[in-house]
Order: sequence, then C-alpha cells, then structure tokens
Amino acid sequence: MLYLIGLGLNKKGISQEGIEAVKKCKKVYLENYTVDFPYTSAELEKVIKKKIIPADRSFVESDGLVKEAKKENVALLIYGSPLTATTHISLVKEAREKKIKYKIIYGASVFDAIAETGLQIYKFGKITSMPKWQENYKPTSFMEIVKENQKINAHSLILIDIGLKFGDAIEELKKSAEQNKISLGKIIVCSGLGTKYSKIFYDNLSKLEKKKIKSPYCFIISGKLHFIEKEMLSKF
Repeated sequence: MLYLIGLGLNKKGISQEGIEAVKKCKKVYLENYTVDFPYTSAELEKVIKKKIIPADRSFVESDGLVKEAKKENVALLIYGSPLTATTHISLVKEAREKKIKYKIIYGASVFDAIAETGLQIYKFGKITSMPKWQENYKPTSFMEIVKENQKINAHSLILIDIGLKFGDAIEELKKSAEQNKISLGKIIVCSGLGTKYSKIFYDNLSKLEKKKIKSPYCFIISGKLHFIEKEMLSKF
C-alpha cells in the first residue's frame, strides 16, 4: 500500500493518523525537492520514530514508489498537504492504473495559513510560482498570472522556488513586474507560517528588501481590499 502523508507546516504538524500510518510502513520516504524545510530530517525522525529516506524528483517521478507499494507498505512524506504538486497527483493516477491500494492523509498547508494575513481566502485568484533564475533562464511569465488576477480584483499568492534567497526573489519580483507593466505598491511577505518563527510583513519593496527573511516564504500581491482586510493588514 502507498501512503501519501502531509506533514503540515512544522515538525510536529503530522497528524495522529499520519503517525499511525508511518508505523505500518517498511520504508518511509521524504520528498525533498518542492520546498525549503523549516526543520531537519533528523528532527522529523525524532517525531515519527522512523528512519527517513530522502526522495528526489527523479525517484518520485519514476515508477519506483508504486512498484515498492505493490509488495509492501510504503510512505511518502510531503511538506504541507500531499496533493498540491502535480507529481503527487500523478502517483495517485499511477497507483489506480496498476490497481495498487493507496491512502492520502492530509495536512495543513500554506493555503490554510495565509488566512492569518486577514485576507479572505475566497478572494484569491490563480496561484503562481516564482522560479529561481539561472544565467540563461529568466522567465517572468509568473507575473502574467498576477496581471490576470488583478483584472478581477483578486489576490495573488506567489510561491517561491526551492533555493531562492529572499534578496534575489525581491529583485526578480521587481524586474518581472516592470517587464509586465505591473505597478507594485505594498505587498505581503509570509515567512515560516505555522512554525514558531512565523512572520508576516506588509510594506513597500524598498523596506521589505532590508528584512532578513528565512525560507520557506511566499509573496502575496493583494487585489481590491475589503475594509476588514485593510484593518488586518495595517497590524503588520
């Protein structure tokens, strides 16, 4: 059987159901390529009391997990909630096609935690991701989603690629906004949501770029604000 288990947002965020499932598993893998973890594998091992095997993209996207799940109980631990990445939905599809039992155990994710900003969840538009720029690869298309959201006065959540430092992300955001003719006023930065290091900032880029922000973090560009949203944001 294949278990896809959401870890929530901190090292103790895994549910009791998740802990019980891990106990049944011969192998426990940790997906390590979609987010910068706010804790170490060793800290997580102490919580689940099992040895963790790192799983990179090539392994998760191969048929290795599903093959193993045909013979024994196998778990894939995923930061946040287990089905937010397309890769993980593909695992479910593959398990169904090969008639292998699977179970999804959900956990809290950034999509829950951003409500702490005071922004109303139903007013968010399409979610987009900021890639880490390379020397010859500097896409700005993620800002096209922001532009689409702004047309309907929706908020935009921008997830950040693994390994992208905050200072570089701010610079990338500025250049991408300029290229797409988007005017950026105050934006929201959420860092370490759901952990004891959780911080939320609401300010202009010139002030935000001076902050020392740890991963994982995300950006939110707000759409039209309700007066209650304005009141909540003013506290940050």
